[in-house]
Amino acid sequence: MKNLDFSGDKALAKDFLTNFADSLGEPKYLKILQDVANQKFRSVTIEIDDLFNYKDLEEEFLIRVTENTRRYISIFAEAVDELMPEPTEVFSLDEDHDILMTQRADDGTDNADNSDPHQKMPPEIKRFYEVYIKAFSKATPLTIRQVKASNIGQLVKISGIVTRCSDVKPLMQVAVYTCEDCGFEIYQEVTARVFMPLFECPSVRCNVNRSKGNLILQLRASKFLKFQEAKIQELAEHVPKGHIPRSLTVHLRGELTRKVAPGDIVEFSGIFLPIPYTGFRAMRAGLVADTYLEAMSITHFKKKYEEYELKDDEQEQIERLAGDGDIYNKLSRSLAPEIFGHEDVKKALLLLLVGAPHRKLSDGMKIRGDLHICLMGDPGVAKSQLLKHIINVAPRGVYTTGRGSSGVGLTAAVQRDPVTSEMVLEGGALVLADMGICAIDEFDKMEESDRTAIHEVMEQQTVSIAKAGITTSLNARTAVLAAANPAWGRYDLRRTPAENINLPPALLSRFDLLWLILDRADMDSDLELARHVLHVHQNLESPSLGFAPLEPSVLRAYISAARRVSPSVPRELEEYISTAYSSIRQDEAKSNAPHSYTTVRTLLSILRISIALARLRFSAAVGQSDVDEALRLMQMSKFSLYSDDRQRSGLDAISDIYSILRDEAARTNIMDVSYAHALNWISRKGYSEAQLKECLEEYAALNVWQIHPNTFDIRFIDA
Repeated sequence: MKNLDFSGDKALAKDFLTNFADSLGEPKYLKILQDVANQKFRSVTIEIDDLFNYKDLEEEFLIRVTENTRRYISIFAEAVDELMPEPTEVFSLDEDHDILMTQRADDGTDNADNSDPHQKMPPEIKRFYEVYIKAFSKATPLTIRQVKASNIGQLVKISGIVTRCSDVKPLMQVAVYTCEDCGFEIYQEVTARVFMPLFECPSVRCNVNRSKGNLILQLRASKFLKFQEAKIQELAEHVPKGHIPRSLTVHLRGELTRKVAPGDIVEFSGIFLPIPYTGFRAMRAGLVADTYLEAMSITHFKKKYEEYELKDDEQEQIERLAGDGDIYNKLSRSLAPEIFGHEDVKKALLLLLVGAPHRKLSDGMKIRGDLHICLMGDPGVAKSQLLKHIINVAPRGVYTTGRGSSGVGLTAAVQRDPVTSEMVLEGGALVLADMGICAIDEFDKMEESDRTAIHEVMEQQTVSIAKAGITTSLNARTAVLAAANPAWGRYDLRRTPAENINLPPALLSRFDLLWLILDRADMDSDLELARHVLHVHQNLESPSLGFAPLEPSVLRAYISAARRVSPSVPRELEEYISTAYSSIRQDEAKSNAPHSYTTVRTLLSILRISIALARLRFSAAVGQSDVDEALRLMQMSKFSLYSDDRQRSGLDAISDIYSILRDEAARTNIMDVSYAHALNWISRKGYSEAQLKECLEEYAALNVWQIHPNTFDIRFIDA
């Protein structure tokens, strides 16, 4: 194998660092080197974009840098050493390291016999900075699955979610020893994670004297680097169905440490390298090696609405939509248009996406702004499909099911770090969904002990952990969207709502809206539903809504623009909201079996929903119409129950039949209704002929309609 000569490349690197000018025509890297000399920075980042734009470099050099990055980092570091200017500012020598550096710079290696490579001072020991090479900014990041053996040693860009971070530890870079016999300083460069210390002096003098000089490791004179290990996992959307998400170890050194935390969605650029197993694992592994990424740069994807940048056409589209008077209905009907009906449920889910701003009081107390919604209903009412669709629309969402989630999997797990054998925290679903939405399906199938993990998250929005000597609190500012079946699989009308719902009051009071979606037999709506499902099945699209449903990307852009508004509640609405809240409490006190648990949290829920509605209108103040709509949604969430109560008690069947006949007559715009038609309409709703005759007599006596004495046909008296 021929010897590789990198001297020409070092000259090219020096030329580039000296002459590359930024957009203002100033020498970019010389300015950086001056700041490093003045100890303002501790790193020099060489961007591949700059190498690409530099006219005097041939393309082959660029390819060599990206394909043999580890070697070229040392070449650039040597070039930086030679170009490093004198400091222009005075800085204090307050560290031992700086004093040692000054002495070494003055002395050189006078006491060393330069023929011995072990006694030459390595350049790393004098460096007080690191060199990084940053990948192309426009290069598409790879998933962990796409990084193959052909990428080993190359500069690659990988995106994923950080699941674990170790503590920052010192990593030895150069070990320094002194010999007891000859007194020389011996240097040993450490390039791997593990190294074998020297025990016998290798200097020429000790060899000549045949004395095996004892070496003493000088920790104070050795060079250490900050080192941190992180674990990155594939994003859910990149994992093929049925596969387990892959993970990769990332090594962070020097200035890149403490930049990431579990739950962050990031893009790492770095060098993909193999690493042999050590210790016991090496005996088991044999020739198998592990791989890791040596990080060179970190880009955060703060997948929050606040960071969402609108494109030019999106801005115009949002302004056009905001001017539309019916935008609230259009946005809600654009959520899962393939799912039939559930219009009010979709409105509630739209408000969950919009949310209200978090409030922080002067004494540090926080009031949450996230809405929590629970969809409780019979099987087959598309609860899970709604959950999946909301996770697709939300920029940061985690979907999990109750049976597959333990309390630890939701909050945080304490695991032993394989590197340091210390206990470390690994964030669960609620922590990973921070600043997003956590959808929990099959909420009723969860173990009671696991469900208690959600209580703190829903109100305080933190996860407190006290396990294995780790006591800490993690952020979990997430909106919880839960779906559950009633206690007996289907809603049992003979039992009270409290028995059917079968969730503890402490949990129910934390949900802003609890939807009870019942699947009742109704011929008209069943026919419509069947037609809708058949249309979707045949054409793979929803039937016409009267307007083009908005794409999820447009919805996301509109919601991100709406979330920037922070509406306030005007003083004139205080009395109105207070009265509404007290009347809800009164109604609940009168009813023998309460459908919900109205507490002060309900009042905060009304405010949150009202503020979310004002945000949708881009209004700076909450209007009375917003409060009315919030109260209507709260009423509608229990409407199916009230209608069942009414039907079951038989008290109001007569007025119900009257309203059915009146609505049908108004819809067809006729004044005469035949008895056969009337009987058909009410039998579809589950009423009998005897109840119809009773209704006809009662309302004829009130002079609402006239009845034909023989055929019982109805003629409405036009009031």
